[in-house]
Amino acid sequence: MKDPRIVFMGTPDFAVASLNALVEANKNIVAVITAPDKPSGRGRKINQSAIKKYALSKDIRILQPTNLKDEGFLNELKALKADLQIVVAFRMLPKQVWDMPDLGTFNLHASLLPDYRGAAPINWAIINGEKKTGVTTFFLNEDIDTGAIIQQESLPVSNTISAGALHDQLMDIGSKTVVETVDLIMAGNLEPQKQKSGSYKEAPKLHKENCKIDWHQSGISIYNHIRGLNPYPGAWTLLENHGNQIELKIYESELIDEPHEFEIGHLIISKKHIRVALKDGQLDIKDLKLAGKRRMDAGSLLNGYEFDRGSKMF
Repeated sequence: MKDPRIVFMGTPDFAVASLNALVEANKNIVAVITAPDKPSGRGRKINQSAIKKYALSKDIRILQPTNLKDEGFLNELKALKADLQIVVAFRMLPKQVWDMPDLGTFNLHASLLPDYRGAAPINWAIINGEKKTGVTTFFLNEDIDTGAIIQQESLPVSNTISAGALHDQLMDIGSKTVVETVDLIMAGNLEPQKQKSGSYKEAPKLHKENCKIDWHQSGISIYNHIRGLNPYPGAWTLLENHGNQIELKIYESELIDEPHEFEIGHLIISKKHIRVALKDGQLDIKDLKLAGKRRMDAGSLLNGYEFDRGSKMF
């Protein structure tokens, strides 16, 4: 078949890789849809999405609706006469949008569906200690992340990788998978597979409560929790020191298999190390950020910060 007219929907850098791969493969991108510009930072400077910046550099038409059900936007979208729509890291679409093109609308999701449906699949795969993850392309339907699977690509997950590094790996293989999915659709030899029903691992939205470290968990669970939230939004805890409670984030750590006689959460401080007493060993904190201070390695913090003998994490 002829090259389909494609409308691409996305917002962050993760989506830019897929859009760029489509452009480099000479796919017919007739427009991109992305989030409206919004103020950010201390100066409240108006910020454009990563997708908008890329689209401007390639002279691709841009739509930025605030309401996806707005009649004016729907008429503008219909006028594009898209054969296919592709969604990567955007937001939930109403049926009148995803059901519009003849070839349908497919989404790229950063997990091996049906596991890790939801907003934070990369983070939860690491938090749960998975050894394998991947990407999935699937056709959209009424429910989130439940449509028929078109293609999947898997990727091993090392036991030291951070969420940020895994994000970049999945972004790369995801961009290739998006192009391959378009080629499959164009070839007309598609056999989408219905997702099996049952109980599967979930990837709910990250918030303050589920990012807090529970020091009573096993050492490996705490270690995975920290790397699964590095660099964003960051695993956090409270430090009790000199009678004060201070919030801090931990970004990098190492498990130390050494016995101790301290209570869980007690800090074991030396000239070069900040370690936390666990129920099954110690956690050596490598990289952290005290509230109101910059992110730094443990050695730099120890140069200018004093811990008392009873300091602890909780």
